[in-house]
Amino acid sequence: MPEVVDPYLDPDTGLLRNLVGARTNPELDAAEGALVVARALQLRDYPVRSTGDLDEFRAIHRHLFQDVYAWAGEIRTVDLRKNVDGAEHFLSVSAIDRGSLFAADELRQDGMLRGMSRDQFIDRLSHHYDQWNYVHPFREGNGRTQRELWNRVARDAGWQLDWRSVEGATNDAACRAAAEGQDFGPLLAMFDQVVSWDITPRR
Repeated sequence: MPEVVDPYLDPDTGLLRNLVGARTNPELDAAEGALVVARALQLRDYPVRSTGDLDEFRAIHRHLFQDVYAWAGEIRTVDLRKNVDGAEHFLSVSAIDRGSLFAADELRQDGMLRGMSRDQFIDRLSHHYDQWNYVHPFREGNGRTQRELWNRVARDAGWQLDWRSVEGATNDAACRAAAEGQDFGPLLAMFDQVVSWDITPRR
């Protein structure tokens, strides 16, 4: 069977094709980190339209990664899985539209997580976070896009998310446990650390 070529990768460097001229992982990580943080700060003052669906995800991703990748905001064209032993694939490319419609509809049926107790909010947030993580619509940057989306959903529902205590490995392990083993314990524990009452004054 012929090897599948990832069109997102530069064959010379093995890195994702990028707009910053990075040719090593440390260079790309540093540039991406700085530029995406700056764009994330902009979203606080100039948020994208709140739709709770794939359109909002795409708009967030486009804004965050516009300086780094030419395909920012575009749905991936290759199937993906985490680069760890035994990891299962995310939703196939052909099912992203259908899967995202289902996930968005479930979120709407849950009232965009408004009017819930803290325990209810954490429980349903864990469910929807898992749903969208499985959709995984982009070649790179899904986690950071999700965080911005859920920051907005939480704020509108009267909650605040503080991600500073969550390491990437913790998030990845919790997502795998939920998606592959239907064990939501790690995600619930993670969000129990993250969720607090939003005391920000309303404008």
